[in-house]
Amino acid sequence: MSRPAGGASEFALWSLGFRPFYLLASGFAALSIALWVAQYAGVLPIAYLPASVWHGHELIFGYTMAVMAGFLLTAVRTWTNHPTPTGMPLMALALLWIAGRVLVLLPYAMAAAVVNAAFPAAVACAVAVPLVRSGNRRNYFFVALLLMLSGAVLIVHLSAMGVVEMPGRGGLQAGLDIVLVVMAVVGGRVIPMFTNNGVPNAGATRVAAVEKLALGSLVALLAADVVDAPASGIATVAAIAAVAHAVRFCLWRPWRTRGAPLVWILHAAYAWIVIHLALRACAAAGLVAENLAIHALTIGAIGGLTLGMMTRTARGHTGRPLRADAWETASFLLVQAAAVERLVAGWLVPGAYALTISVAGFLWSAAFAIYVVRYWPVLTRARADGKPG
Repeated sequence: MSRPAGGASEFALWSLGFRPFYLLASGFAALSIALWVAQYAGVLPIAYLPASVWHGHELIFGYTMAVMAGFLLTAVRTWTNHPTPTGMPLMALALLWIAGRVLVLLPYAMAAAVVNAAFPAAVACAVAVPLVRSGNRRNYFFVALLLMLSGAVLIVHLSAMGVVEMPGRGGLQAGLDIVLVVMAVVGGRVIPMFTNNGVPNAGATRVAAVEKLALGSLVALLAADVVDAPASGIATVAAIAAVAHAVRFCLWRPWRTRGAPLVWILHAAYAWIVIHLALRACAAAGLVAENLAIHALTIGAIGGLTLGMMTRTARGHTGRPLRADAWETASFLLVQAAAVERLVAGWLVPGAYALTISVAGFLWSAAFAIYVVRYWPVLTRARADGKPG
């Protein structure tokens, strides 16, 4: 039953998963990068995780995991027509995520390991129940990927504590690869659809053979990283993946989306996936530094795609028009500028490396601060159209 229009003033933060987790993710994205820059500059002390590991850990298992949780808890309800956690259970999930962010800053290593591994596992359970009840086998793999993320974050912590003899970066790389698979699957489903729905005569298409090669090559890259394959093998798989995703991207006609910010941000972010894969191949061949590939993925692809999806899905699920205003467009431009600056400026001006980190951090934090300010009233109040959710 729909609520009356006046219900839009009701507090609705715990009505559906995207609401608290989009706010937590965006606020944390703005704050955590500022903390990382301060750590890098020596202004703040370093927690038990090495600074670079904490930085990667929090981007993958903190920020990105929160966005994934919000998206899946909302999407699975739509896919299955079965409920996902709301109210107190949703609040408990949010508190578990917050506990993970706090514990990595405190000298309680085992507690941090357990809590951070528990969160993706808890989200996996939360989405598995409606998927199984509805027989929605098409999306079972999301449960498997969430459980794999739980294992990856556990490896990071256990290696930091010396419990397992494996570099923490191995867990981070596996986490990045899993996130990349999720982005490729979700992007492949929604970007062509959003493009055709939002841009007249866009003509975005999908080709089955290209889809299989694009997704299969990413799974192969994940497997290669997990087994620590030779650099030549990783370079080959990454190069094949780069070509497959470049073809896939071109089939979506990105050049036709210039006048639709809610659409072009998704295309711009996906372009960074192609760049990332090309740079991974070059890095494995010893031609470029590995951190260029990492930042193409983390800032350009993850930052752009999550910000674009949080904006569009928040608008859609709160009954608001699917168009970006000037502030939202500015946030899209800022996160893309952060990616370009982090890659290009550091390469062109190596003597100013610390400065380039600070500039990129400022641009990133500004982008997500805009989202927090603009979407606090949207995400905490009932739907504008009076419908539930």
